[in-house]
Parts: sequence; C-alpha cells; structure tokens
Amino acid sequence: MPADKPNQKLVVAVSSRALFDLDESHRIFETQGKEAFCRYQIEHENEILEPGFGFALVKKFLDLNLAFPDEPLVEIILLSQNSADTGLRIFNSIAHHQLNITRAAFTSGVSPYAYISAFGAHLFLSANGDDVRKALDAGCPAATIVSGAASNPTSQLRIAFDGDAVLFSDDSERIYQQHGLAAFAANERNEAHTPLPGGPLKAFLSALHRIQTHFGPETAPIRTALVTARAAPAHERVVRTLRAWEIRIDEALFLGGMPKGAFLKAFGADIFFDDQKGHCDSAVLHQVAAAHVPNGITNRPES
Repeated sequence: MPADKPNQKLVVAVSSRALFDLDESHRIFETQGKEAFCRYQIEHENEILEPGFGFALVKKFLDLNLAFPDEPLVEIILLSQNSADTGLRIFNSIAHHQLNITRAAFTSGVSPYAYISAFGAHLFLSANGDDVRKALDAGCPAATIVSGAASNPTSQLRIAFDGDAVLFSDDSERIYQQHGLAAFAANERNEAHTPLPGGPLKAFLSALHRIQTHFGPETAPIRTALVTARAAPAHERVVRTLRAWEIRIDEALFLGGMPKGAFLKAFGADIFFDDQKGHCDSAVLHQVAAAHVPNGITNRPES
C-alpha cells in the first residue's frame, strides 16, 4: 500500500508523433507541404490514430495515478507542432484511447520546446530530433524516442539510464574522448569523492525517486537501473554521486564496454536513455524501447 501522498507530481511532455503513429500524415507534410498536411488531418480527424513509439510508456505513466486518484503522481502534457485545428484528430484519439491528457500546446509548425519549462516538465519525449536538440540547448531535459518495442509486460514501470552525458554531465566523457581510457580511469580514481555534476535527465530521475519513496520496496510501481559502460574503479564515483544526490537507483550495471542490449532485455526496461546511438541500436536489437539524448561531446565533437 502507498504511504503518504506525493507533494510534487512528475510532469512528462510528449510530442504527438511520439504518442501516435503519424507517419502517413508526416509523409504528406514532407512531400506535399503544409496545406496538404492540414487538409489531410482535417479530412481524417474522426479516424483514430494508432499508438506510436511512446504510447505504451505514456500509458504506464498514467497508470501510476491509480494509487492516488485525488492527487495524481504524474501528468502528461502534449506538445505538438500541429495547429489547434489539425490537432482535433490527436485529441479525438486521446479520448478514444482513454488517456487522461488535458493540457497541450499546439504551435502550428514551430518547435514547441519553449513550453517545456513553462509547463514544469521533467522530460520532453519527442520523435523530432531537432526539437530535442533545441530543448537541450535551452537547458530542458529531452530525448528522441527511436523505437517502441516493449520488453516488460508487467504493470511495473522499468526505466534504464546511461550515466555520463545523461544522468551526469559529460565532464568525464570528455576526458575519455580527448585523452583516452587511462586518463579517464586516473581522473575517476582521483575524483572518487567528488560528486559528478548533474546531466540533462538528473531531475527526471529525481522525480521518479520521489514517487518511489511513497511506496515500500516490494510494492513500488517504478524500478530504475543505471546501465553504464564504466567499470571498476570508475564505479566508485558514480555510487558516491548518487549517494550525495540522495537518489535511489534500484540496479546498477557496470559493463566495462560490453554491449548493453542483452542486459536491458534482462532488466525488462520499458525504455532506455543513452547519449550514444550505438547503445540505442543495441537496445532496439533486443526489443527494448530506446531514446537518444543528443548531449555531450559524443554528439557534438569539438573541432
């Protein structure tokens, strides 16, 4: 049974293309232009959209509210480049699928990233990589969902994170990329008692942790995992950082460079966040949903 009701809800913003399968209308937009797209959406506004890559994840987030129906744990915000006019089809589909989503921003072709902080969102999940980059540049947590396969059929929400450039800053990753593994390992040994700076998804993990604290360990509806290419002795700084942040992580896998996909499958991740596309691809190969966080030196190497 849940303990005390939460004092701050988790807010997740999701794009319409992450929530629903809008591939057909998006093809029309790219090949025939905005007017044809708008006409198509209006002509088909009573046709229900099929779930997109992020649908199952959003459904699990909303199901967390069953524990506190009077004071929800989670709110989902819709951020869409549709206009309010063409967005009717999206809200019709939301109603059909019985998703409790009531707040939205329709921006008529302009990136909606500016509204992430206005809504107080801890995460923006989108299918549009450009919007995600703009959000990260503005200091907002964001990720591009690149697959929707789900490996966890249970009701528990299981979320896995990479460490450097995702939960943590890319400070240590920069040393590795610029000076090699030996310099990285030496730095992490020397700085073992110095907490790592936070990365773009630190606040999201913190919000998940806040929900977890309202349940006993055996009944928690969320389980988290750190899945990192780090290995001993570089693990110590990670452990001490999470301790300093007072954030609970349920499982920590230090893989020393091994491919992550099989481990994510074993964990049963509903979604995995990583800054490197190769690790996202490994997750997808094992039927695990992945979201790319285009942050840090591996995504924007310095000239």
